[in-house]
Amino acid sequence: METSGRNILIIDDDPVYRRLSSSILKERFTVFTADAPSAGFEILKNEKIDYVICDYRLPEMDGLGVLERIKTDHPHIEVIMVSDSGNMDTVIEALRRGAVDYFKKPFTPADIWMSIEKTQRFTKLKKDFQLEKNKSSRLRQWVDKEVSIQMIGESPAIEEIKNQVRLVARTPDTSVLIIGESGTGKELVARGIHDLSARRDELFGAVNMSAIPESLFESEFFGHKKGSFTGAIADKAGWFETTDKGSLFLDEIGDMPHNLQVKLLRVLEEKKYIKVGTQKEQTFDIRIIAATNKSLEQISNPKFFRTDLFHRIGTFIIHLPPLRKRKEDIPLLVEYFSEKMAKSNIQVAPEVFDLLQSYSFPGNIRELRNLIERAVILCKDNIIKAENFGIIKKLAHSAPQEEDSYDLQEVEKRAISKALDISGDDQEEAAKLLNIDSKTLSKKMKQHGLL
Repeated sequence: METSGRNILIIDDDPVYRRLSSSILKERFTVFTADAPSAGFEILKNEKIDYVICDYRLPEMDGLGVLERIKTDHPHIEVIMVSDSGNMDTVIEALRRGAVDYFKKPFTPADIWMSIEKTQRFTKLKKDFQLEKNKSSRLRQWVDKEVSIQMIGESPAIEEIKNQVRLVARTPDTSVLIIGESGTGKELVARGIHDLSARRDELFGAVNMSAIPESLFESEFFGHKKGSFTGAIADKAGWFETTDKGSLFLDEIGDMPHNLQVKLLRVLEEKKYIKVGTQKEQTFDIRIIAATNKSLEQISNPKFFRTDLFHRIGTFIIHLPPLRKRKEDIPLLVEYFSEKMAKSNIQVAPEVFDLLQSYSFPGNIRELRNLIERAVILCKDNIIKAENFGIIKKLAHSAPQEEDSYDLQEVEKRAISKALDISGDDQEEAAKLLNIDSKTLSKKMKQHGLL
């Protein structure tokens, strides 16, 4: 409730102090007076009161009882307590129950005006805080909407993912494991969980576990003190310190060496770590969200990944479907990416949707996004046509069309082989055709025996 800040009620059974307070305040306020709590409550019922100055010693009930009832029935009204007692316990209790300020009898006009000014500043700050809180609430609604927008699609598969994100976001401590092929949007899902959770105002950290050298694991995650090892030229906070109270996304966790898995498990179980170069244990409070492009069978196989660590990080598992499993979403994704990347209105020719829906997309949504970006650059007259996708037409027609008729690994192997054939075994060029980096291509070539 918004108040004008001009009406004051004085509740005091001493007529001298009641008249004194009224004479001081009536210069700037409309003043109401009451000699007992019951009379004050009646005024509060019939008048719009902004501030109450209430004596502690009253007939019928003491000032704390009056304060409590006012804050219950009229929470927008700010109450200033007055007492002739020097008992600080009473003052502290009054402030604890919601009084905004207090002053003691006997008082001077300066005492009253100082308290009123302090109360008005407090009221303004509270109002400003409420405005910011309302903005934050609207922002949360926007984030919720934006998360849904970024997870483009209306297929049953993607709707289920959105629902799972919202559900697990409600529990701020549950560890989450996101399983999906490269390019399916695992980090987007992780950020969605964080942004919709109670940890939303804290930091979201993202770490590529396959990119951290074994020798730097402790430094990266625990931090280090200056001079603790060669090259430690300054203090550094590790991931567990910087994301404390927030969320830490461990991407490609399935590629961690076994010895590092042991270290990570120990820290996650104890929720304690020691910064390199110190002896002091530090605690942390973080939600762990991990992701892997390994299958559930692979990540749960003790030959490749520790079973105890798998259970620690996989309390809630989200399976992200590959794009070929939700082809009905491709038109929506194409329209979204093309509109986002084009500087002006752009159209997509119908044959583009047919072409893209006939392609298996080993690189998933990331690959589609890159293809659309290239097509936007190449298109003429703001119309994206099938001819703007170049080599994809050849790749699409060279791969089997029915998912059930072939093995996924075989599809990937054929796509890589085809790209190598077209590029004349130039791995850099083949990687570009497949919209993956050369390092990933080299790894996949080794997996498929193509090196």
